[in-house]
Amino acid sequence: MAGVLSHVRPPLPSSAVHPARTAGSPPWATDGVAADLSATVGAIPGPRSGSGRGGGLSAREFASTSAVAAKPLPSSSNAKARPLSRLLQADVLVVAGTSLPAALMHKLRRLSGVDAAVPVDAGRVRVNGVFVNVLGVNPKTFRPFAARPTARATGLWQNVMAGGMAISYTMGHQDQLTLSKPVQVTGSRTLQLPVAGFGTVGIGGVDGVVSDAVARTLGLPARNAAVISAPKARLDRLIARIKKLAPARTAVVPLVTQVIIGNATVISGAAGAVGAAANHGPGLTSVQIASFLAAAESRIGMPYVWGSAGPTRFDCSGLVQWSLAQAGVPMPRVAADQARTGPLLRLNELRPGDLLFYHTDPTAPNYISHVAIYIGNGRMLQAPQPGMRVEVVAADFGAGFAGAVRVYPRVAAAVAGNPAG
Repeated sequence: MAGVLSHVRPPLPSSAVHPARTAGSPPWATDGVAADLSATVGAIPGPRSGSGRGGGLSAREFASTSAVAAKPLPSSSNAKARPLSRLLQADVLVVAGTSLPAALMHKLRRLSGVDAAVPVDAGRVRVNGVFVNVLGVNPKTFRPFAARPTARATGLWQNVMAGGMAISYTMGHQDQLTLSKPVQVTGSRTLQLPVAGFGTVGIGGVDGVVSDAVARTLGLPARNAAVISAPKARLDRLIARIKKLAPARTAVVPLVTQVIIGNATVISGAAGAVGAAANHGPGLTSVQIASFLAAAESRIGMPYVWGSAGPTRFDCSGLVQWSLAQAGVPMPRVAADQARTGPLLRLNELRPGDLLFYHTDPTAPNYISHVAIYIGNGRMLQAPQPGMRVEVVAADFGAGFAGAVRVYPRVAAAVAGNPAG
């Protein structure tokens, strides 16, 4: 199914991987091999206080803020969300172009290592004229799979039950949406939907969540996808078993990066295809790097517009995708997916053309939501946020830094061409 759920992370081989650093380890330095996410959520790097509309929250602001924005809809008084009893890690996505067989869900739940599996409707619609990947869910069963801050936002889920659309923090913030104004949502028909709240579910590329009833009205295929939690399973083995059970042409992809260390598994929140081997390369040629950087630098001064990928307006990942396209290198669309297009680097290995990634979303702190282009001499080029323009600023390796990646065109093409992307 084209255009659905673009953030997928390739399975990692059990060899040639290194343990992820822990949150208590030293700051990002030249000895990093495979590091996990920063201990705190950072702001968009570069913008000064008071510039534009602000990026992500600082660590201090995040700690003192409820993060997920929502206010009760008039119709939500009759929609009571059950208490959140547990959280579930979303580990694997199964998605097809048509409804999955009902018997498949029973088989998925019985697989060894699977803690839970829920069916969802997955599709692509326009929200205020911008194409957005959307899930139609039963809020009562899907809520535990969301990122922790969003999962705990009871009001948001009651509003989804009442017919509203939950919108990702990034889309709401960067597209300057408000809780008081409905959004126009167009699938097979057009609806005016109230905003249920701003909270990212943490499944990459998904910027909108509605109830399954609303999804059917919009024309999304019914139960054509499933989200699986299997935190203790070897995902490469589990995915192989699922593929044998699923119908032909069904995409089965991991939603987390799993690093195998001996007999243990570690989930890494860092950027980078940590297990990328030499035969996955090479990286960009000198000619490609020169073309890539020249294209990016030619866009300096052009405005940031969320959801735009050039040639004269850009968001952060749109700038990367467009600039690399000028060098003949296909890239996936969203920052979280671009973070899986090559190996994680030590900082002393950085060279012009490498990509820098950041966690800036307080409603999904493990989610990679910003990307910049390293241009050398401690500087980076980025499309920062609304109200600002493509700029060059000092490279930021502080709070929220998720890692640096060197693009491997073969890996990038595979991620960009994934059937769930």
